[in-house]
Parts: sequence; C-alpha cells; structure tokens
Amino acid sequence: MQDAWNGQVALVTGGGRGIGRAVVRMLAAHGVAVGVNWRERADAAEEVAAEVRAQGGRAIAVGADVADADAVAAMVARVEAELGPISILVNNAGIAWSATIDSWEPAGFARLRAVNVDGVIHTVRAVVGGMRARRYGRIVNVASIAGLVTASFIGNHFYAGTKAELMVLGKRFAFELGPHGITVNTVAPGYVRTDMNEAGRTVEEAKAAEANFAARAMTGRIGEPDDIANAVVFLAAPASGWISAQVLAVDGGRMDFVGHG
Repeated sequence: MQDAWNGQVALVTGGGRGIGRAVVRMLAAHGVAVGVNWRERADAAEEVAAEVRAQGGRAIAVGADVADADAVAAMVARVEAELGPISILVNNAGIAWSATIDSWEPAGFARLRAVNVDGVIHTVRAVVGGMRARRYGRIVNVASIAGLVTASFIGNHFYAGTKAELMVLGKRFAFELGPHGITVNTVAPGYVRTDMNEAGRTVEEAKAAEANFAARAMTGRIGEPDDIANAVVFLAAPASGWISAQVLAVDGGRMDFVGHG
C-alpha cells in the first residue's frame, strides 16, 4: 500500500493543529512529503513538520494566509521547490464566525468567506496547472456538517453558508477537473475535539458542549481529529481515483439533522 504513495507530495492548509495535524501525520505515515501550512501558529506547524522529519519523512512548515492569492502562489512555489510537485491538496484551513441575522456585519462576513471559500479557490488555482499537466491529482476539502443544514445552535448560519458553498464548489470543480485525472471531494466533519471548538470555553463549558453533541450522535461520542483524517486520507489515496464530486459526512451519525444527505 505504501508503495502506491511513493513520490507524492501534499499541501495541507491549516496543518499545524487539530484535524490538519492529524491529516499531516497520516499522510506522512504513507510516505507522502507534506507542506504544513500555517497562518498564525508557526510553532505548531514546525512542531509537526519536525515530528515527521524525525521519523524519516519529509515535511516543511510554510506560512501563508489562504485568503491572499499571492501568498498562496508563493507558498505552492516553495513547497514544490523543496519537496516536489504537489499531487495532493487538502483544504483544511478555516475560521468560525458567530452572528445572527441582526448582528451580521459585512467586515466579519467578508473575512469568513475570504478564508473559508476564497482560500480554497486560491489553493486549487495554484496547484491545478501542475496536476493537469501530470494528469493526476487529489483535492480534498474539509467543510462541516453545518453546510448540510444540520441543526446545532443559533449563530452559525453564515459559517454554515460558507461550508455549503464549499460543497457545491467541490462538485463543480470535480466536473471541470475530472477529465484531467483529478478528483475533488469534500469531508464534512461533525463536532470534533479541537482547540478551535474549545476556544473561549471554560473546561466545564467544553465538557458540557462535548456531552451535548455526543448525545446527538448515534455512536454516542464526539469526534477526534483522527476520525476526520481517516476519511481525508482515504479520499486522497491513489486507489480512490473513481470517487469524485462526493460529500462525506463524518459525524458519528448525527440525529439532529434537517436535510442531511
């Protein structure tokens, strides 16, 4: 199995923490060289890249705000110069923003969409030329079950909207790029134990949130980063070449859904 991955290079945006870090580790375990993107936490990205190198793999930490197209182009150029042509793109970078209809304001929403949607467009545009030329590529976008209209709480309407847009774009990108040997799929995680989900909460509040979401899942627990990484790496695998334009919910079987599918 590992031989099929030999020579592959991945770029994982938001790869220093949470789900992204788990994806980096799993890809590296298959022998994939990985560019670990960061925007704010260079230390976290360098830590996981150093971990990969210590185990005999190849990885570099590379900073860029995915909302900045020029920064993305420079990041891709550096990864390809140091590791080789990118054959796997995992669009994991994203931000959350809470607002209601009444509290919505344009600047906050613009930044939300610039990262969660424009950032994916920028990275895809930056890598797709090489993938087309080689007639091979795997693109996996990390969205959220919020984009499937899964109910959760008041305030994540606009975040959910950006994730739904990402799902639609993934399907349309798959249609355009399929003839060139490039697959595009989306993973929609449920509630996962990450520092982003725990941010701004006390220990007690975090435990209460976890218990709340665990009770909504058929499996009776929340997710761990490895649960999502398993799905991402499956879709990024060489053997997954006949899977494209799909949205895979990885949520433990959430039961509080509306329009889930």
